[in-house]
Amino acid sequence: MDNVKKHFEEEAQAFDRIVVTLIPGYARMLEALVAALPFERSAPLRVIDLGCGSGTVAERVLEAFPNAQLTCLDLAQNMIAMARVKLERHRQVRYMTGDLNTFEFDGNYHAAVSSLALHHLPADDDKRRFYRRVYAGLRSGGVFYNADMVLGSTDSLQAEYMRQWRAFMLRAIPLEEIESRWIPNYLAEDRPAKLMHHIAWLTEAGFADVDVVWKRYNFAVYGGAKP
Repeated sequence: MDNVKKHFEEEAQAFDRIVVTLIPGYARMLEALVAALPFERSAPLRVIDLGCGSGTVAERVLEAFPNAQLTCLDLAQNMIAMARVKLERHRQVRYMTGDLNTFEFDGNYHAAVSSLALHHLPADDDKRRFYRRVYAGLRSGGVFYNADMVLGSTDSLQAEYMRQWRAFMLRAIPLEEIESRWIPNYLAEDRPAKLMHHIAWLTEAGFADVDVVWKRYNFAVYGGAKP
């Protein structure tokens, strides 16, 4: 995780520009994440953004639910600093620096969201523990939705996902940069899991109504509710 933190500290300033060139359908992915939150627009929600990055997801949540009290958590202080700037007009936001692997919830939330963060947890067991902690941190009727990178269920599907991902990145990024920077970063730092495993782990943790609300090759939005 130290390497992941260093990488994001260095990339924080360029994150918003980079992410749209790396993630196919990024805007649609975030739209699906926010649309899955089953609350009235005026509801006084408590929401936590786990791995908030530069604050883009938090901003979308606050646009959809202007009365929400939102907590932004991230590993990198530079990301928290960027989120503060992006969300400065929203007074109902608090910021915390912390690791998804060790973070302890400080109360019960109506919703927990995460984006492009969970795949950095090193092992599948870390992800399973994370889901159990999220479940414990939600109040009854609360929901968790995650927008993230996933693996295909078979080797052939995963190979196709990688081919499609390279083709997308090539629209804005030179091939040399993809092969010398982004694919090596993916192989060194990212530990995605199969989508169907995530569904099983959420169910195992106690979540109900687990579903995939959006998917494009190796990126997906999925989650569920606490009964």
